[in-house]
Amino acid sequence: MFRGTARTSLAALTAVAVGAGLAGCAAGSTGQTPVWRAATSGPTPSATATATPEPSAPAEVRLAFAGDVHFTGRTLGLLDDPETAFGAIASTLRDADVALLNLETAVTDRGTPQPKTYHFRAPKTAFAALRAAGVDAVSIANNHILDYGQQGLSDTLDAAAEARYPVFGAGRDADAAYAPWLTTVRGLRIAVLGMSQVHDLAGSWRATDSRPGVAMAFDPARATAAVRSAREQADLVIVFMHWGVEGRSCPSGEMKTFAGKLSAAGADIVVGTHAHTLLGDGWLGATYVHYGLGNFLWYGKSHSTDSGVLNLVVRGRTVVDSRFVPAVVSGSGQPVPATGRGEQRILDKLATAQRCTGSAAKRPG
Repeated sequence: MFRGTARTSLAALTAVAVGAGLAGCAAGSTGQTPVWRAATSGPTPSATATATPEPSAPAEVRLAFAGDVHFTGRTLGLLDDPETAFGAIASTLRDADVALLNLETAVTDRGTPQPKTYHFRAPKTAFAALRAAGVDAVSIANNHILDYGQQGLSDTLDAAAEARYPVFGAGRDADAAYAPWLTTVRGLRIAVLGMSQVHDLAGSWRATDSRPGVAMAFDPARATAAVRSAREQADLVIVFMHWGVEGRSCPSGEMKTFAGKLSAAGADIVVGTHAHTLLGDGWLGATYVHYGLGNFLWYGKSHSTDSGVLNLVVRGRTVVDSRFVPAVVSGSGQPVPATGRGEQRILDKLATAQRCTGSAAKRPG
């Protein structure tokens, strides 16, 4: 969430939110909640008035990412007090300059349940809870945003616009769905895209030029074009993916192939959700990829209760630090920071998961 010296254009943020409504462990992790370094203040002025000053080093910007969130079942009651819905983990999100996660639900009380097993929806107070927790924007490119059909998606976009809350990854048409959320922090222009690679109902849920829906990875030409377009608009390009095989802690070949396409198109950071368990991270050239952040605020049983917050520090396009803050989804559905042996167990799990990513454990160079 934007705090301290971090800034964003209110006009730009409002335009994105309204546009959505109208147009649509790391390797070497310490395991501790990070104490962030102060942003660089630039070079010491030259001793002579006529000397040409050195260019300032890029400021450090702190990013936080978390997994899947919805408000149904046991988590619906958390919205009785939106200010505390996320519990103690919210302080970790608020410590970042920009915090992002996946909103795994339609925000609606209308619509027709679609032909699928699970259906998630939430009231408008979901956006108040996200904002109170320090979450700056959410991806809605997932396999639940149309659980209640086009009506549910339309209501979600309208509710986001009403709350002036940024969403990305789905929209009134393909242009809106593939459009990035744009923001600026300490002079760093950031573009964030959301896309889904989940096969269920993908054909009828994908956004087209004449139909609302989700930005899908199954149109690689359009997906990579969206990344290249974002590259022209921003210094740092992030893609928030919804992909993977539920319960599997290793990325599939399909995921790896698409991650490579995103990297080649110009993505600097790729993070993912959907598998309901933690996956590993690694480097594809200069692109940092975390394949799966698991569940975060979750309504019931799942493949795993392991969770957490991924913290990245960037300078310009470069990820200079990555740390994972482990958590466990509690009986209330809230993610609770892990400590002691529980914390170390999750970090060890992530280190093991990194080995099957097929990507480098360290940034090249």
